[in-house]
Amino acid sequence: ISKPYTTCNCRCQLKFSDSQKNQVTLWCLQHWEAFQYITEIFILVPALLGLKGNLEMTLASRLSTAVNVGKMDSPIEKWNLIIGNLALKQVQATVVGFLAAVAAVVLGWIPEGKFQMSHAVLLCSSSVATAFIASLLQGIIMVGVIVGSKKTGINPDNVATPIAASFGDLITLAILAWISQGLYKCLDSYPYVSSLVWAFFMCLTPLWIVISSKHPASRTLLYSGWEPVITAMVISSIGGLILDKTVSDPNLAGIVVYTPVINGIGGNLVAIQSSRISTHLHFHCAPGEVPDEAKGCYYPCRTFCGTGANHRSAQVLLFLVIPGHLLFLYIIHLMKSGHTTLTPIFMSVYLAAAMLQVLLLLCIADWMVHSMWRSGKDPDSFSIPYLTALGDFLGTALLALSFHFLWLIGDQDSDVGD
Repeated sequence: ISKPYTTCNCRCQLKFSDSQKNQVTLWCLQHWEAFQYITEIFILVPALLGLKGNLEMTLASRLSTAVNVGKMDSPIEKWNLIIGNLALKQVQATVVGFLAAVAAVVLGWIPEGKFQMSHAVLLCSSSVATAFIASLLQGIIMVGVIVGSKKTGINPDNVATPIAASFGDLITLAILAWISQGLYKCLDSYPYVSSLVWAFFMCLTPLWIVISSKHPASRTLLYSGWEPVITAMVISSIGGLILDKTVSDPNLAGIVVYTPVINGIGGNLVAIQSSRISTHLHFHCAPGEVPDEAKGCYYPCRTFCGTGANHRSAQVLLFLVIPGHLLFLYIIHLMKSGHTTLTPIFMSVYLAAAMLQVLLLLCIADWMVHSMWRSGKDPDSFSIPYLTALGDFLGTALLALSFHFLWLIGDQDSDVGD
């Protein structure tokens, strides 16, 4: 549990490289027809990426904890856990993917009062298909990583959760783009295609429900595991609405390049911390009981001060924020994929927003994981969805405020928007 951070550089390279690909991909996608004419897709992006991350990281965290406490030593028990959790994940991906599309339609309709049924059906089809396909592919890969970690004697907490946090955003974005663009091109000639795609994936849901209900490990979560995932989807959708409205402002269009970066890094760092705290509690505390240092009222210094492994990991993760973002800013500058010039003012404001986001997330994670454990809830299933969604919301909101502040003080034109 308390391994030194020998794998830290590798983990950070994974999450940094994936987020960098995301920002380039999203920058390119904003010019595709489907994204230009159905701008509600931008609301879907944080919700779907957040959903993917939530499901992958909760799966990785649950299975990693199961490995560490010896629940996967028996082959029968191991495959029951794997099959039940994968089936549960497909149910959640399909249902929450549909709800994310409904939220995108509603949030897109409220400000302007415009509603097009064909666009709504396309959003639902794209969201459900993307969530289902991405979840299945990445779930299988995640199981392989955890089983491989167990066989090689590596602590899955040091490998599985960071990979789950980092891997697959690019795939999810690509699947969403291809499906949305394909359905958009069929909109005039074959308008029924979107409905058929949506119906096909929704009809598979009862099958996954039957499979997951047969396994004790997933049966309970099939009924009780919806609250955090759906709440996280709503929070991420609000972040998506902020992104949609900010991208629509020509003065602030440059935000689209940096949103996946700040959201990805913040969510990944807090997921690692949450998983480590959860595993520590499973090992050393009975459900409902917390360590002495976590008793009493929470105060922020508790997260970073002390000699424990979790205090040290919080310090290391916070330390990684500025070097990681500086690397990204340099790569964006070299690739000329952004709309902004890297002025000292821009970099200072951007880095301040990134530091504030991660600082808040690490403090919230420390408080939330211990509070959930104290109340009898499993943090592996409940904390990560909330934390990654808050990461998306805080990252997008702080970035939008930063760009607006830069525009107000005169750092305009090519520096911020054009």
